[in-house]
Amino acid sequence: MSEQALRLGTRRSKLAMAQSGQVAEAVSRVTGRPVELVEITTYGDVSREHLAQIGGTGVFVTALREALVRGEVDFAVHSLKDLPTAQPEDLALAAVPVREDVRDVLVARDGLTFEQLPDGARVGTGSPRRMAQLNAYARSHGMTIETVAIRGNVDTRIGYVHAGELDAVVLAAAGLSRLGRIEEVTDFLSADTVLPAPGQGALAIECAAHDADLVAALAELDDPFTRAAVTAERSLLAALEAGCSAPVGAYADLLADGQIVKEMRLRGVVGTTDGSTLVQLSTTGPVPETHDQAMSLGRELAAEMLAKGAAGLMGERAL
Repeated sequence: MSEQALRLGTRRSKLAMAQSGQVAEAVSRVTGRPVELVEITTYGDVSREHLAQIGGTGVFVTALREALVRGEVDFAVHSLKDLPTAQPEDLALAAVPVREDVRDVLVARDGLTFEQLPDGARVGTGSPRRMAQLNAYARSHGMTIETVAIRGNVDTRIGYVHAGELDAVVLAAAGLSRLGRIEEVTDFLSADTVLPAPGQGALAIECAAHDADLVAALAELDDPFTRAAVTAERSLLAALEAGCSAPVGAYADLLADGQIVKEMRLRGVVGTTDGSTLVQLSTTGPVPETHDQAMSLGRELAAEMLAKGAAGLMGERAL
């Protein structure tokens, strides 16, 4: 490859710029070429509507993908949970690097943990998935909370707590970590309490499918275990025919016996945003060695969830 700089398409937010900057350094190492960031504004960045209202699916990625197709950038970095589950034929998901912490976290006033929140505490989140599980957890522990639909960047969301408008907000650990702000977390929410969004904590590196040399170079950054896990999670989401704004959580993790990885466990949840009804199931199988095996794991669990009534819970949105 020549020394000509590779153009990396990224959203303009602080978080997107931070994670794209980290990917740029890694791509520069494996290709020996400089990487320049090309800032692109997406519909999700400029719309003031809540994501649940505008459908969520693709609102943060469409503009980046269009720039790729037009040849204005060489590759793009997305938060994988923002990607629609259907992959365009003209674009290659060249790499899914090692995943960050998948957990959701609480940033609360006075250093409070979730269980220390007072009755009636106002908890902000833009995610129907989080609302469903937080409300269900509160109900099961005799707590009363009010989930408040919010949106905005990390500064805006945490600002609601500092200003006293909310008692706490729920965010993704991965985002705060990439921004160097993990010390602001007052409670890490276990995946046993709140299952993350499918693909949460993972990044997607995408380029034009016809650029075989670049596809191969970017593939150096791919982590096969992360890819298998997020493929299973996203397969479940697709089989439920739910978008990324639906109240669906999914998490695939590896079960090990000592140092030997034995199986992959996939957990899924769908719920009403008030937390009154959840369908939560899991399945375990051999660690997928192929894309099709990972897809099958997700489809099989989705079928079980649908049989338990999951479809009836996904029409609800937090508006």
